[in-house]
Amino acid sequence: MKKSKLMLFAMVITAFSFVSQSAFAQDNFKVNVENSKLTWKGYKPTGDHTGTITLASGNIALKNNKLTGGSFVANMNTIKDNDGSAKLEGHLKNADFFDVTVFPTAKFDITKTEAKGAKIQVTGNMTIKGITKQITFPASLAVNKDNVTLTSDTFQINRADFNVKYNSKTFFSDLKDKFINDDFDFQVTIVAKK
Repeated sequence: MKKSKLMLFAMVITAFSFVSQSAFAQDNFKVNVENSKLTWKGYKPTGDHTGTITLASGNIALKNNKLTGGSFVANMNTIKDNDGSAKLEGHLKNADFFDVTVFPTAKFDITKTEAKGAKIQVTGNMTIKGITKQITFPASLAVNKDNVTLTSDTFQINRADFNVKYNSKTFFSDLKDKFINDDFDFQVTIVAKK
C-alpha cells in the first residue's frame, strides 16, 4: 500500500513539474540590429526633421506566440538625419540634446503587454540620458517560425521628460517662435530571430 502511494505521489510530482515548466516556458529571440529600425520626427514652427537611430542589441520574449517581454538598447551615436545634415546630427549628439559622449545608449525594457483588438499595448521603461520614464505604445506582432517582428504605431515621446532642454518651452519662456516642440514622433520596427 505504501509503495503504491509513493508511486502515485511521484507521478503527481512529475506531472506537476512538467506543467510548471511548460507554464513558464518562453521563446527568446535575439534582435537583428541590421534589420531593425528606430525612426524619429521632430517639429518646429518652420518645419520638421526626420531620421533614424540604430539598435545596439536587444531581445524579444514570447510565450505561446504572445509577447511577454524584451528589451532594446539604442546606439545614440548612430543618430541620423534623413536629409544628411552633418550639422544637425552633430547638434543632436552634443550636450544640447542627447549628450552621447556621456549617455551613449538609450534603453527600453518591456514591463507589461495587453491585447487590444488586433494590436498589443506595450508598456515599458524608457531610459534616455540616465532618466527612466514609463511609456505605452500600440504595436503589431508577426511571428513566423524562427522570426518575429514587432512594429509599433507612431507614438510620441516628450523630450523634456528626459532633460533634453535645447529650445524647449518647458525650460525657457522667452523663445517666441524659436522653440522646438517637446513632443517628437517615434516609430519602432524590431526584427528578431531565435
